[in-house]
Amino acid sequence: MKKWLILLLAFLLIGCEEIPANGVTQTTGTTDQIPVELVEITDGDTIKIKYNGNIEKVRYLLIDTPETNHKTLGKQPFGDDAKVRNKELLNSGDLTIEFDVGNRVDDYGRMLAYIYVDGVSVQETLLAEGLARVAYVFPPNTRYLDNFEAASEVAKVAKIGVWETEDYVTSRGFDASTIISNKTNDDVDKKCAIKGNINQKGNKIYHMPGGKDYDNTNPEQWFCTEQEALEAGFKKAGA
Repeated sequence: MKKWLILLLAFLLIGCEEIPANGVTQTTGTTDQIPVELVEITDGDTIKIKYNGNIEKVRYLLIDTPETNHKTLGKQPFGDDAKVRNKELLNSGDLTIEFDVGNRVDDYGRMLAYIYVDGVSVQETLLAEGLARVAYVFPPNTRYLDNFEAASEVAKVAKIGVWETEDYVTSRGFDASTIISNKTNDDVDKKCAIKGNINQKGNKIYHMPGGKDYDNTNPEQWFCTEQEALEAGFKKAGA
């Protein structure tokens, strides 16, 4: 009888959450949306929520938005737009999250989830509006991959947001240099001609017009004054 009881308990546990050997919580594939409380909006694809009484950082599954304040990439074009739109969406109704069948937590300790407001996918909205790309596709967390790719294709065909400039969206992220190189001289305010560059070591350097390496520098950011560059954490080239 004890053997059958053990087998019965094991059967009942199938479909419930399980903790694999690496300690990372996995789910069974339920599509239940869990009400949560918004605590903070980090950027276009990362937020903090109150979940089960704890403050948790959440990374949106299957999408990537441009950075707003990355330690090496700095601020990327459309990063602020994605954050602002994310905030608008999250503040417009009731927030819920949904887990996929794979790991709930990434290597940085962030929960991985699909995000909804009043039942509408935030990820899908950001993709359709050209403020995100489909990225970080790690099976089996791919439940809505087809939907997301279709939404992204709408923005890509319309050439809106991150798709406005060819090659800005790459398989590795976003390449700000393509937007700068595609600007005409008339597009760049002559008063904002200071080039901010981040080298391979992560050092932030700004170059003044007429400087030694100015013409050969591909800027991640433009500044109108040296003070702006200094406040953004950049140091003058050669200083």
